[in-house]
Amino acid sequence: MANIQVIQRSAHLAGNVKCEQVAGRSGPITKGTFVAISNSHRGSSDSREVQATAITWTLWGKQAEDAAAYLTRGSHVNVIGRMSHNNYLRNEETVYGWDFIADEIDYLDTQAETAARRHAVRAGSAQPAPEHVGA
Repeated sequence: MANIQVIQRSAHLAGNVKCEQVAGRSGPITKGTFVAISNSHRGSSDSREVQATAITWTLWGKQAEDAAAYLTRGSHVNVIGRMSHNNYLRNEETVYGWDFIADEIDYLDTQAETAARRHAVRAGSAQPAPEHVGA
């Protein structure tokens, strides 16, 4: 099977990283998922449109645990990963799909931005910390 590399740059998380324990070959392993949204711009001047692309990424093991510990809604990331073919049976029919598996995540926020975002989440603020320009 061909390996299709997927790169999502200057993205921000639509929500927190969700983790669960799943059965692995050598025992339980952490599986994490998150949705990253990146914006691209089409056109110029007054007719410029913003298009948002949302990708649901899957993380495994320590990478999933670290992402859950350090990333929150609004966190800025670059993600490099791959598409993985996923088939499963549902009501005796084969369903074909694709998963996006994250191989690398670059955390783009400073420690101060991360701390401010976490403080806002703990305080119950409806507004996330300010986002980077161009994100």
